[in-house]
Amino acid sequence: MKIASLALGLVAAIGLFVTTPARAAAEPALMEPVKSVLDNYLAIQTNLFTDSMKGLSEHATAIAKAVSGDSMKMLPADVTKQAETLAAAKDLKAAREAFKPLSASLVKYMSDHKAGKGTYHEAFCPMANASWLQTGKEIKNPYYGKAMPDCGELKS
Repeated sequence: MKIASLALGLVAAIGLFVTTPARAAAEPALMEPVKSVLDNYLAIQTNLFTDSMKGLSEHATAIAKAVSGDSMKMLPADVTKQAETLAAAKDLKAAREAFKPLSASLVKYMSDHKAGKGTYHEAFCPMANASWLQTGKEIKNPYYGKAMPDCGELKS
């Protein structure tokens, strides 16, 4: 009897290990450096939404370093250049313009890899003719900030 109970317990435990990766495959966790890039990207998106340049250069530089230092080359090399351009922005207007190509690259990456579903949402502003990623479903427009904070719509 003890052996039968032990065998059933072992089968149940194996079942947990088999189903957990299957569930993880349905919604894969973001690997580094992608998670770090997105964390810094979201900080920039929030800064631009609130019309702030505070910390923007540091976050953009962190993105560039994460991508250029990635031996697996998970993200396109263009992201490094786009982040460096953003880091060099001297005012909100330049930062917002530099944010557009960076956003386009990350939106494409997330879509192509079907990553971050349910956590990261693509939003689009017709006035800026540009998309961005954000968490949450309430529009937080980084291209117009406080002037038009809710201009746009969720795409996914």
